[in-house]
Amino acid sequence: MKTDAELKDKKDCWLEFPAGTKSLLSKFCTKEVFQQLTSKTDDLGFDFATAIFSGCKNTDSGIGVYAGSHSSYKAFAPLMDKIIEDYHGHGPAAKHESKMSTDGMKCPTLPLAGQMLIKSTRIRVARNVAKFNLGPGLSNESRATLEGDIQKALTSLNGELEGTYYSLDKMDEKTQKQLIEDHFLFKEGDRFLEACNLNRNWPKNRGIYHNKDKTFLVWVNEEDHLRIISMQ
Repeated sequence: MKTDAELKDKKDCWLEFPAGTKSLLSKFCTKEVFQQLTSKTDDLGFDFATAIFSGCKNTDSGIGVYAGSHSSYKAFAPLMDKIIEDYHGHGPAAKHESKMSTDGMKCPTLPLAGQMLIKSTRIRVARNVAKFNLGPGLSNESRATLEGDIQKALTSLNGELEGTYYSLDKMDEKTQKQLIEDHFLFKEGDRFLEACNLNRNWPKNRGIYHNKDKTFLVWVNEEDHLRIISMQ
């Protein structure tokens, strides 16, 4: 049995988590759950070993599990359901409700003294496109198609959202330097993302879009398909 530091391949995934491991993977992936799921794949062929490899190799993970597609949540439900309920407080029978209106929000005006303390505000949401695998299960070919679809949509925007899309692997040095100085440009994923397949074929088919005022930004194929960012 290998320790987390020795773990090189997802086939060796099962291990005894070291004392003090606090990830939700270590909490809920009992030997019984592991044995139940170890040979399973989701509907798009993403296997359980890949889903948990990052959390096995990096035992300081907070969660330690990555889905490869939407169907991963059903295929690996004995583990996923427990993690989601623990982390989000939603049980398997819970229903997602969307309300795309500000009506009824309890959002009182911030007192002037509080406003004076704020230098900038950033709101960021992650979104994924339904017809594609999630990042860990996304093939190089699908990532290229996805980037093309997103780039086409972004460059069709007009008004205050009109801007420019930059592919990471085609970006000139001047643009790269400026985006780094602006704290906008994302870098290659960390060891957690490396272990779950998200760094494959870097930096191909990743990119960043921003409007002229740099108040609206979109990261493409970083961790999620889209990270949409509003700045003020």
